[in-house]
Amino acid sequence: MSVDSIAFHHQRPTKHLLSSPSKSPTLSWKTTPSKSDWHQRTYQIRLDRPDWQPTTYYVNSAASVAVTWPGADISSREIVKVKVAVRGAGEEEDIWSEEVGVEGGLFERDDWSAVPICAVGEVDLSGRVPATLLRKEFTLGDGGKLIKRARLYVTALGVYEVEINGKKVGDEEFAPGWTSYGHRIKYQTFDVAHLLRKGQNVVGAYLGEGWYRGRIGFEGGRTAIYGKDTGLIFQLEITHEDGTVTRVVSDDSWEASTGAILYSEIYDGELYDARLEKPGWSSPGYTGCGDWSAVRELPFPTADLVSPTGPPVRCTEIRAPVKVFTTPSGKSVVDFGQNLVGRLRIKPRGSAGHKITFIHTEVLEKSGEVATRPLRAAQCTDHYIMKGGGGPEIYEPKFTFHGFRYVQVDNWPAGSSLLEDVEARVLHTDMQRTGWFSCSNNLINRLHRNVVWGMRGNFLEIPTDCPQRDERLGWTGDIHVFSETASFLYDCSGMLQGWLQDLAFEQMDNDNRVPPLVVPDVIDPAKFPRLPQAIWQDVAIVLPWVLYTRFGDVNILYSQLTSMKSWLSSGIPRDPATGLWSKTFQFGDWLDPSAPGDAPQDGCTDPMLVANAFLIHVTDLLSQISTVLGDPDAATAYAASASALRQAFNHEYVTPAGRLSSDSQTAYVLALRFSILPTPAQVEGASKRLAEVVQKSKFRIATGFAGTPYILPTLTTTGNRQLAYRMLHERGCPSWLYPLQHDATTVWERWDGILPDGSINPAEMTSFNHYALGAVAEWMHASIGGIAPAAPGWKKIWVAPVPGGEVSWAEVRFLSVYGEVYVRWEIKDARFRLEVRIPGNTSAGIVFPRGARGEEVLIVEENAGSELEEEEGEDVEEAGDRDAGEKVLEVGSGIHVFDRPWKEDTDWPPALLSHPYMPDKE
Repeated sequence: MSVDSIAFHHQRPTKHLLSSPSKSPTLSWKTTPSKSDWHQRTYQIRLDRPDWQPTTYYVNSAASVAVTWPGADISSREIVKVKVAVRGAGEEEDIWSEEVGVEGGLFERDDWSAVPICAVGEVDLSGRVPATLLRKEFTLGDGGKLIKRARLYVTALGVYEVEINGKKVGDEEFAPGWTSYGHRIKYQTFDVAHLLRKGQNVVGAYLGEGWYRGRIGFEGGRTAIYGKDTGLIFQLEITHEDGTVTRVVSDDSWEASTGAILYSEIYDGELYDARLEKPGWSSPGYTGCGDWSAVRELPFPTADLVSPTGPPVRCTEIRAPVKVFTTPSGKSVVDFGQNLVGRLRIKPRGSAGHKITFIHTEVLEKSGEVATRPLRAAQCTDHYIMKGGGGPEIYEPKFTFHGFRYVQVDNWPAGSSLLEDVEARVLHTDMQRTGWFSCSNNLINRLHRNVVWGMRGNFLEIPTDCPQRDERLGWTGDIHVFSETASFLYDCSGMLQGWLQDLAFEQMDNDNRVPPLVVPDVIDPAKFPRLPQAIWQDVAIVLPWVLYTRFGDVNILYSQLTSMKSWLSSGIPRDPATGLWSKTFQFGDWLDPSAPGDAPQDGCTDPMLVANAFLIHVTDLLSQISTVLGDPDAATAYAASASALRQAFNHEYVTPAGRLSSDSQTAYVLALRFSILPTPAQVEGASKRLAEVVQKSKFRIATGFAGTPYILPTLTTTGNRQLAYRMLHERGCPSWLYPLQHDATTVWERWDGILPDGSINPAEMTSFNHYALGAVAEWMHASIGGIAPAAPGWKKIWVAPVPGGEVSWAEVRFLSVYGEVYVRWEIKDARFRLEVRIPGNTSAGIVFPRGARGEEVLIVEENAGSELEEEEGEDVEEAGDRDAGEKVLEVGSGIHVFDRPWKEDTDWPPALLSHPYMPDKE
């Protein structure tokens, strides 16, 4: 038995957390039991803080996720040592963890003595702007003082990179990140003691425009959205062994200049002239200060400076080219074999002044040339001018990123190899990978891989829609429909909680409490006003709920409650008679494949039907949220509102036989998935009609943003799992597997981004890296793989694999906040074999598919216990998903392996995967 790790406030487990984002961080820990069916009964938290006696807090509780900080708030800069002990039922000894540390950040405005600084002079924003270099010399070692601790607190109005004595600080990219800069600016904290030396020291900083001042937005976008001046806020605090503190802060004593980065922009790329480098400029002994000038101080931001709740952007992978080829027009193109997000690192040899150009694209035209048209007004081009000298010159752009698989390289020097001297560096928010899936069908595995790559590329600081064209914005609708898949594949809780804070801030700035369509909100309101939209702005309710159910921290519901309630009560324009949406413009089932290319909102499903179905859904969710938060009156009121909305919806859109006014896949899916239909006859009629329209479509997908996440789960839970599999297996256009016929390595924005003849869809909006339609992966995890959370945070686990189609085995693994959940099943030689691994302090309910009935052989491995019997659980109601009267097999932690006879039944109802997320009552 061991306590393996402790994590603070949605951060990765660590030995020492620098700069807690909260004065009272929550704690979570994982255990590895030495026996099966282990459940925590008590825990102890020991806090050891400066000038205090160590204090131990003893609690009778099974809680081990997002546990409330037991002591007094942490002060700025305070270091607290923490240990956790746990004890299970019948145990007499406490098992203690190793000690870890958590350090207070700078919580108060008065903690900052630094001020923002920038170069002197007005910046001409009508053209390209070079990156600023800032430097400061200082001396350490007076009196022989030894360094006990050195912390750098740093942020920027713009993006920055800091060096101390010639070495980069940290491995972050695009720091401080993108937030709603008028409300929150993240700062970073680094331990830099190892970079300091006795005597002369030098700090150097690159300062770029980033999202703060650079061009952002479609249709030309806007520049200087947040301000005309970029600035650096730098505060180095060196604590000596004698307790004294030396501070080096940004102020008017610094110097400024420019260097080799002539511009570096998010959309357009970077121009770098290596002849203008300043060798040694951030190191002691630099003598080239003749072209350095004074700096000016800027007003301190009115926004809160906050420590990040999620990880930073980092380089997470390096990929070599798979081939280099020449296009019909004679251009050299590097193919990396994967549509990725990041930038190049090159090592060319050549003469001074030789200029190399790199044009990044996702796909090729049918002609074989690189396809730049889908990039719209984003140039996505880097230029490197060589300094010469004979040796290889190593270069990587600094403040730009691109979405690309192919790179056209113009004027590559003859003495260098494109295959050997060019690599791609993959960049995204460095979230911990938590979910994996594989099965016997290689095409499905490729689809899942594409979903993962799409998420990697679009989770760069914020959840974006696309990573390549002149957009790359935090569209709310995309993350709404993808949130469950995202929360399985990666631990995105900290990142998305920060993003939701920005949503709430900007929502509350609106008189009607309408959330923005993109977060941060950078859309020009004169071109694209903030109109209320179902699905998109419903993310204010759906995403907090998903994060709660997947990660188990109820605090996200508390912190977003005002935002949720305000959207439902004030933001949605209502019909006064029915309470439904008033008739307004709606995005509807966005990108339904039947919609015209230039009007993706004009699909085959009435957009008001879509909007009102989601209104019922989010009203239901707010009732459940109110129950979780202990507000029964609000829960009752929202439940009554949802009931009235259902009546109005059925009166408006549904016949007594269950036919809907929009006879479409999406209409039936939403009515069934959100339990809108009032009678069993209508449910049966709608289920039957859904199956008919799917077959009528020849198993091609006919849904957009609204229906895509739910169509396969709905088919499964209405007794049509083989139809669900048939849709997934379909390869014609439109379908999930169709892009694979065109060598797709990410999920596309449009089902037909490349047309069957090989040409690119002529629509103006055609991205080849858009994660939203990859929401199908949630069904792959829950139905093909067979796992889903049955209680918040996966405290209870639902194991219900649904074999079907051409899949003979599947394997799924998830690193929950309690530990690893693993399921593998296989049908072979008329036997169904199921292996289940459940982490400590949790339990699971297993439902076997109907084909796996009859007497079984039970295999018990490792710590799964000596016997396992089917306990008396609740009877399963007769429905389209499993047999009436079937018992749920309840199991505890450990490894459980089952072997049963298998008899295929093409009409059998699959295992139940539709269940409410209710709070754990234990």
